Amino acid sequence: MSEAPTPARSLTLIKWLTFLMFMMFAMTTDSVGVIIPEVIKEFRLSMTVGGAFHYAAMSGIAFAGFFLGYLADKLGRKKTIILGLVLFALSSYLFAVGRSFLFFVVLLVVSGAAIGIFKTGALALIGDITRSTTGHTATMNTVEGFFAVGAIIGPAIVARLLAAGTSWKWLYVIAGTLCVVLIAIASLVRYPHTSTTTESVDLKRTLRMMTNPYALGFSGAIFLYVAVESAIYVWMPTLLGGYHGSLVWIATYAISIFFVLRAAGRFIGSWMLARLNWAAVVTVFSFAILACFVISMLGGIRAAVLVLPLSGLFMSVLYPTLNSKGISCFRKPEHGAVAGVILFFTCVSAVVGPLAMAAISDHFGDPKYGFLLATGFAGLLFVFLCLNWILNPTREILNHLDVTEYSTMDGEEVLE
Repeated sequence: MSEAPTPARSLTLIKWLTFLMFMMFAMTTDSVGVIIPEVIKEFRLSMTVGGAFHYAAMSGIAFAGFFLGYLADKLGRKKTIILGLVLFALSSYLFAVGRSFLFFVVLLVVSGAAIGIFKTGALALIGDITRSTTGHTATMNTVEGFFAVGAIIGPAIVARLLAAGTSWKWLYVIAGTLCVVLIAIASLVRYPHTSTTTESVDLKRTLRMMTNPYALGFSGAIFLYVAVESAIYVWMPTLLGGYHGSLVWIATYAISIFFVLRAAGRFIGSWMLARLNWAAVVTVFSFAILACFVISMLGGIRAAVLVLPLSGLFMSVLYPTLNSKGISCFRKPEHGAVAGVILFFTCVSAVVGPLAMAAISDHFGDPKYGFLLATGFAGLLFVFLCLNWILNPTREILNHLDVTEYSTMDGEEVLE
């Protein structure tokens, strides 16, 4: 039986639902840079142990992305998104009653798993509401732009809470309340029809994707990128914490400056990537990132105060573009599973990168040594993207899927 076309109002609501989901969870995941120093002081922890506030959430996201990412293809986008949002809201509210470090770490693992569930559903949904692989990339940059806005709002809320003598825990209560609103929207909105596949949709299908060169290639590039980016939002406040020179006001707001530039760059990138060669853009921007890290290491902490926040502008388009192109190399019925695979590598990097930086910094007694490692990751990323630009291995598959998956979209259909 044929379904009725999705009303324009429903498509608008779906887009805003996706935008706000990303903004909401970024309020928590990207606030760890300002929460970790408070946790270290409160529980008297080392950098490595205190960093568990970051590692725990990322581990939960990685687990759900890999082992549960296929749910977006099996259960449908709506059920998957609502399931993840409900779990996230419950875990967020429990922060209000927490008193021990271990309890908070467990909650972060659970909330991370929740994010992994609804994020893969949302990432798969992007393919359902776009009309070309280029449009997919532009929309992904807009979605990640809202994520970047959440990354600005979250640390600002934490700073305000701490200034008022209130615990950082209430950030999670605020995020949980916003999540309840999103659950209501997700329950009422009508979703586009998702094309079906004759292939069995299960974990084995996800495991088979681990051998696909496109999935592995983009996952590898994203692994390197996230290791570089997480160095900034996890450990830059610690690196710049000892600076007391004439630029102290920049050091104080460095993480906010980074997030503002990243957000602005993603909204601009949505326009730019609809018009320019994506491979050229990410290669040039990766070189600029590498330059920022090299200058910060050679020029000392004063140079780092200036150029590390600036790197946010150049990092802005890399993750959403690489993520979009990786997902777009597959048919729409596979978008949930491949999004989960890429999300797995994203989170593994977000755990391993900062953990390795913390271990090196603890060993040598200075966070700058951790940033030397991040500079090495930035160099590898630039080489990887240069080769991608030169060889252009995805041109044929993206052109083919533009015809087979997107060009036939003369109207949207709904499931509910």
